[in-house]
Amino acid sequence: MRRVRDERLPLARRHRALRCAVGDYCPLGFNATWAYLAATACPAPDLRRDPAALLRALDTLEESRAVHLKAVDDFAARRRLEKADGRRTPRASDTAALRGPRWPSATAPSRLGLIAAVANRHSAFRRFPYPDETLSPDIRVRQLADLHARLDACASSYLKALGLVDRPAAEHLADTVHGIRGLTRPGYAPLNGYTLRWLRFANLLAYAAEASSAIEQ
Repeated sequence: MRRVRDERLPLARRHRALRCAVGDYCPLGFNATWAYLAATACPAPDLRRDPAALLRALDTLEESRAVHLKAVDDFAARRRLEKADGRRTPRASDTAALRGPRWPSATAPSRLGLIAAVANRHSAFRRFPYPDETLSPDIRVRQLADLHARLDACASSYLKALGLVDRPAAEHLADTVHGIRGLTRPGYAPLNGYTLRWLRFANLLAYAAEASSAIEQ
């Protein structure tokens, strides 16, 4: 991160240094995190040509990382106390904030940033190769096609509404995520090469929808 701030370096090198920093810390996944940072570096989000935007993006990344590291430290301190009391295994709710896509922040995450992240991954989702039904003969082709279409529709609805998802849409999304999760298999399974990608995008979309709605309340 020091290289990003070094004004003696060429801007292209500082830009690469920021991408390396995002590679080390990308709470939404690399591409979604980059899209979030580019969007929140407004009003000039061209990180390749605007050094001020580059620094704004770095500030946003560093602030999020600091909050994340504090959350990890707090969790570790709680677990030491819980282990001393005999609770060896944390509850799923205890680790939820440390798993999956999240944007740690002292304030609410940027709705614009989340929309940009979802838009980036939605575009990639539409380019994902579709699974050949012969990979998993126990799964009906119609079921795969339905879940793919539903996730695409959920993402399109989120983007069209600029992140403001109503309750029916949120419930439809939750049901879609549950359906995709139900198609994943433990360990290695050929179908996982497709459905795990869908699930990562679905989890990002679910988080963005929940966070965006909370921002407006």
